Amino acid sequence: MKNLIKSLVVATLLLVGGASLSAAELGKDYKLLNVAQPTSGNKIEVLEFFFYGCSHCFDLHKPLSAWEKTMPKDVELIYVPTIYRDSMEPLGRAFFALESLGQDHQLHDALYRAMNVDNMTLHDEAAISDFVARNGVDRAKFSAAYNSFSMQSKVTRAKQMIRSYGIAGTPTLVVDGKYLITGLQPEDTIRVLKEVIVMARQARFGKK
Repeated sequence: MKNLIKSLVVATLLLVGGASLSAAELGKDYKLLNVAQPTSGNKIEVLEFFFYGCSHCFDLHKPLSAWEKTMPKDVELIYVPTIYRDSMEPLGRAFFALESLGQDHQLHDALYRAMNVDNMTLHDEAAISDFVARNGVDRAKFSAAYNSFSMQSKVTRAKQMIRSYGIAGTPTLVVDGKYLITGLQPEDTIRVLKEVIVMARQARFGKK
């Protein structure tokens, strides 16, 4: 009987220890922004700072897309194209143009594959326009959106966010304007994201 009790105690301690080891750790799995940023609505905001030509973003894309389909109803995922230099701007503009046409999700996978699997060169408007046209997007509408007056404000805003959030690399997730997740393997990124969302919900609403 004593041996049975001892075994049960050890098993319980192992379970508790395992649970604590899997919990997201500040400084290891995620960081806190030096200055918390405002969020866009009543839902818990998850921003993904990404670039189509980033292989690590490509690796995260599939598991993040799978998570998006099952994410809690009080959470919203917002994609932010990362523009560090002029050569990255065309693909950022492409994302915003497709978003304005309601075709960003339709072409999101295709653009990732084109850059990371097919090794296509999509670094200017002409090449990108040819690509999206081949994938069912009206070329004239895309061009109009790509060069619209509002486009520059979106690009400027994306660049400002990179500075405000202190984005040093991609992919980077920011949860509710304060928790930053980057540099993890895809499966760990999703695990930590789920745990940090619980933290954000508790901080905001006082519940899990």
